[in-house]
Amino acid sequence: MYIRIKSFLDVLLSIFIFILIIPILLLLSCAIFISMGSPIFFKQERIGKNNKPFIMYKFRTMREPKEGENRLLSDADRVTKVGAFLRKTSLDELPEIINVIKGEMSLVGPRPLLDLHLELFDDQQLRRHDVKPGMTGLAQVMGRQSLSFTQRTALDVKYVENLSLWLDIKIIVKTILVVLGADGIKTGQKFEEVDDVGLKDLIEKKQKEREK
Repeated sequence: MYIRIKSFLDVLLSIFIFILIIPILLLLSCAIFISMGSPIFFKQERIGKNNKPFIMYKFRTMREPKEGENRLLSDADRVTKVGAFLRKTSLDELPEIINVIKGEMSLVGPRPLLDLHLELFDDQQLRRHDVKPGMTGLAQVMGRQSLSFTQRTALDVKYVENLSLWLDIKIIVKTILVVLGADGIKTGQKFEEVDDVGLKDLIEKKQKEREK
């Protein structure tokens, strides 16, 4: 029952929030265009509810990869100064409000991941996709980037198993406190620091297969 109410509240609140933040979106768009040029938005396919893919929107925080750089693995080296500010303040996530309005995401839920993760998850871990991915979630207020991929996934599953309005409210309040304090945010984080599931190896394997 709550899931249906949650979807309605997501769209209603997101439309209201979107109207309020239009000036901020325009200001940040100008800053990105001046510092990095176009495109302003970063669009990438992510996995949503029931493993269904969708295109997620964020503000661009990185320059384009140079020759020989892997788009995913060179993340830490390509973040610009403006991008670092956007990440530290979590402002790069604001365009995801569009995904919430479209019904692809929720305000609260497990963060949307790349489809490569589907090859690494067991049945229990895949439960994180029983709900819509969120702009913020339990893992984001319980350690954020300081957590390994396995720890984040465990918290995502815990959220699904304990889904409630009260839990969502607590996560939203804690998210505001975390963002204001910039807790758990590490700009330019390396894969090796949190990858305990072999994601880097899988990415490199896929890259070599494409090059053949």
